[in-house]
Amino acid sequence: MSRPPVPRIGRSLAGLTAVAACSAGLLAAPAPAAAAPDPARAPGASRASGTYPNLAPRPPMGWNNWSYYMCDLDEKVVLDNARALVRTGLARKGYRTVTLDDCWMSRQRDARGRLVADPVKFPHGMAHLGKQLHEMGLKFGIYTDVGTLTCEKFPGSLGHFQQDAEQFARWKVDYVKADGCNVPVTPGRGKEATFRDLYGQLSRALRDTGRPMTFSVSAPAYFQFDGDSVWHRVIQWSSDVGNLWRGGRDIALQKSTPAAKWASIVYNFRYNSRLAAFQRPGRWNDPDFLLAGAAGLNRQEMQSQLSLWAMMAAPLISSTDLADLPAAARKVLGNERIIAVDQDALGVQGRVVAQDDDSAVLSKPLKNGDRAIALFNSGSTPRTLSVTARAAGLPEAGSYRLHDLVTGRRTHGGKDIVAREVPPHGTVLYRVTPN
Repeated sequence: MSRPPVPRIGRSLAGLTAVAACSAGLLAAPAPAAAAPDPARAPGASRASGTYPNLAPRPPMGWNNWSYYMCDLDEKVVLDNARALVRTGLARKGYRTVTLDDCWMSRQRDARGRLVADPVKFPHGMAHLGKQLHEMGLKFGIYTDVGTLTCEKFPGSLGHFQQDAEQFARWKVDYVKADGCNVPVTPGRGKEATFRDLYGQLSRALRDTGRPMTFSVSAPAYFQFDGDSVWHRVIQWSSDVGNLWRGGRDIALQKSTPAAKWASIVYNFRYNSRLAAFQRPGRWNDPDFLLAGAAGLNRQEMQSQLSLWAMMAAPLISSTDLADLPAAARKVLGNERIIAVDQDALGVQGRVVAQDDDSAVLSKPLKNGDRAIALFNSGSTPRTLSVTARAAGLPEAGSYRLHDLVTGRRTHGGKDIVAREVPPHGTVLYRVTPN
């Protein structure tokens, strides 16, 4: 499939070195023609008041088509992956929200201005699809854009916020992901003010329907390279208008090389790990999809992504072909010990407590008083990694019980928490209990 003409953050980037060259074009989507709606005059243009309801007390888990299928989605693809969630037991372990990303709709709204599902891809429509998902015990997620067009040039929600929200509610949608391509910035209004107003409008429209729909905000991803002060401010207001937010560049696509996928995982981990101060229980930093599956990643790389995402209390949203999921990937995604770290009731993002160019150690407090400690070797050779108990935030004790959440092995440690000969691209994840 050819590259999209108006990419999201990172959609057209094959590697990390392209960031500087492409960031300006990615972050400032071209304004549409003069006939496009003026954001300041769109229906419901007053900024949303109040904070969005806390509809995601734990990081959301599920599946999204984008990274693997991009626009090659249809009813069969969605339902095949949904059935696979149930069949493999992943739904029972928490992966329950099935979200359609861009390209699900027709190129034009109907005569009444309503979004219409592509009749070839989804011949039975969205209400039917949602009913099918709900009958499987799953939740129904859908994609829109606060601009005039989506990233793939389908109709955006600008000028139709209340209408689209009510349509989603009629379809019994449970989760809405709102992108930020093709947002026109009118003269005299800054980019941030425009984004804040538009996301606020959609936030209010979703609330006004009376249907609880978890709201995923993509605004911060469009400010990642605008300077940290602006980026962080956008994250802060995003946590008021929604339940989770995409902080930066998209994860790599299925068509990318395995090396580019791994580089993308490391890049997204590094930017998201620095955002712990902006997360709070029920409001989640989202570093994008899990790639475990037919992605060309090895077992260590798949395991590292899940472990690091769990340490960061990140949403666990798979984007692969679950109907043909290799056994190793299924075992990684289904590791209940690691899922429990991500879904811990304390709801705190772990923080980096030690790092160098090729490694990082993260520590995360857990509800029962334990700590999760991840020792990550991003380098190309095996390394022994360690951190002192004090640096990791552990209370003083004579010794500590270490439960390796990947292997299940239990050991004891002293004043240093040590992981010996961590393989390249590998992560050792301990649950640590003071004796």
